[in-house]
Amino acid sequence: MKYISVEQMEAATEQLLALGQKVGADSWQQRVKNQTPHCGFGEAGTCCRICSMGPCRITPKAPRGICGCDVHGIVGRNFLRFTAGGAATHSDHGREICHTLHETKADGNYQVKDPEKLKRIAHEWGVETVGKDIYDLAHEMAELALMEYGKPFGISRWLSRAPEHTQKLWHDAGIEPRAIDREVSTAMHMTHMGNSSLPEALVRQALRSGMSDGWGGSMCGTEFSDVMFGTPMPVDTEANLGVMQKDMVNIVVHGHDPSLSEMIVFYANDPEMIALAKEQGAKGINICGVCCTANEVAMRHGIPMVGNFLQQENVVLTGACEAIVVDVQCIFPALGPLSKCFHTKFITTSDIARMPDSEFIHFSPENAGENAKSIVKMAVENFKNRDPQRVFIPDLKVDATVGFSVEAIRKCLDTVTNSHVDELGTMKPLVECITSGVLRGAAAMVGCNNPKVRPDHAHIELMKKLLANDVLVIVSGCSAQAAARAGLMSKEAKEICGAGLKRVCELVGIPPVLHMGSCVDISRMMVLASEIAKDAGVNISQLPLVGCAPEWMSEKAVSIGNYVVATGIDTFLGVDPYVKGSSEISDWLQHGIRDWVEASYTVELDIEKLGDKMIERIEEKRRLLGI
Repeated sequence: MKYISVEQMEAATEQLLALGQKVGADSWQQRVKNQTPHCGFGEAGTCCRICSMGPCRITPKAPRGICGCDVHGIVGRNFLRFTAGGAATHSDHGREICHTLHETKADGNYQVKDPEKLKRIAHEWGVETVGKDIYDLAHEMAELALMEYGKPFGISRWLSRAPEHTQKLWHDAGIEPRAIDREVSTAMHMTHMGNSSLPEALVRQALRSGMSDGWGGSMCGTEFSDVMFGTPMPVDTEANLGVMQKDMVNIVVHGHDPSLSEMIVFYANDPEMIALAKEQGAKGINICGVCCTANEVAMRHGIPMVGNFLQQENVVLTGACEAIVVDVQCIFPALGPLSKCFHTKFITTSDIARMPDSEFIHFSPENAGENAKSIVKMAVENFKNRDPQRVFIPDLKVDATVGFSVEAIRKCLDTVTNSHVDELGTMKPLVECITSGVLRGAAAMVGCNNPKVRPDHAHIELMKKLLANDVLVIVSGCSAQAAARAGLMSKEAKEICGAGLKRVCELVGIPPVLHMGSCVDISRMMVLASEIAKDAGVNISQLPLVGCAPEWMSEKAVSIGNYVVATGIDTFLGVDPYVKGSSEISDWLQHGIRDWVEASYTVELDIEKLGDKMIERIEEKRRLLGI
């Protein structure tokens, strides 16, 4: 088995940084040093700046803000606002996908590539499909999905996918999301000066706002992306910096919205563009991805994954990147000045992510083909400007198998059992592996990279520990790319697993770390957990399943954490969620919410101990089930 260690990745980064220094390039490593130590009030969540009477900082000398709000209200407001920011971001991604679905045409830029999934969702929502043109149905479903964002009455349509027990918990706790935008708006209203300061109320709305993301906007994004771009099935690809090619035009796609990257991939395979690349002296065009856009194109097209969040500067530092093309979210503004140190074109495409020192090409469903082709052409014509003396591509590359959607997992299991009791397959073989003890359980590992934690180390070492203890690992987002870049998504990685997990991997023909997609696709994990619980005849909270975000850093991650824990999955964090300044908010998140949703958070900054606690929780759940 080929395995790449964190130390090898760090050594390659050091070489790239040394080359960058010679041309005056900045780096996040240096900026971290400039920003350290961080603000203690901010890290504790005890600074309030929601009105101009302050900012107010809570200290022993000043235990209340000017309005009289105490530390628990201030920390709770900050936590809720953090959640609302993340829920708005992921849900807006989903909204754009719904708008794109509305633009699908048989001869348009975008088509319906999984009509059966579209029909299944329509049946879920009570929409008649018989005799309808598939594009008429797509437009009807797009309009219904867009109404989920602002409908005046009711609750999210997607909630019906959860087991009845979980739906009742949500109802009784008052955290069922209504219209998606309403929960974000309510969160902002609640945290305006002179409104809520009661910890319980603020935490409750934080869960509800997160739910509007995972069981609302993100689910729209995932499900309708599958309808348009195809539901992922297992596909082989490659990962790490070595996927960039010295003799090819390298175009890096980065961000989160697959509408852009799908079109870039399409036109990079255009014979006209390939011929142009050869005219420029290149052998062809190489597309590779960073961050969640990498996950999107990898799982549908096998496009290589060059790196995750904290690798985005490294792709430019190779000197071999003709263009880094971005859409939205997790994009460093530093890419602008960094690209100017090389020949790289930094191309922004969304009004939501405008940045200095970039070339802006507005991208929309209506002009998608024309603009994607112009972007690819710009990158190809930039190849001749590359300085060969500045090119250094680290020799790091491993195989990975990606694309395990819920449908793909069902299909893999059904292939083994040949049961065909359901045309979509069943989760019962997986349930049997867990109840028999062949598998001890599963861990859903998600989230970002964070310089506060040794980047990728937390993800990779936790995964290795879990695999050795017969815990299947399901991943998405930057955690997925950490696994891929280390070699843990290859089928050969079964050799580092416990005996039980190794047997399962051999029988089903899967790697021990299953790639489920981008961070929006964590909604797939909620559907997977729901289906396993139904087939097992237990509640989601009873499953030997845990969630983990060892290196989280963004508002989106807080929103995700809130909907994962609200779904009944105990969630473990390796970075403090900025609530330690309030004993009451900390207690609600780590204990109190268990009374509402039968799960809670655990915060442990020591990664080794974090892994121990995850395994202990899985074993505790097994004991409670008597298995």
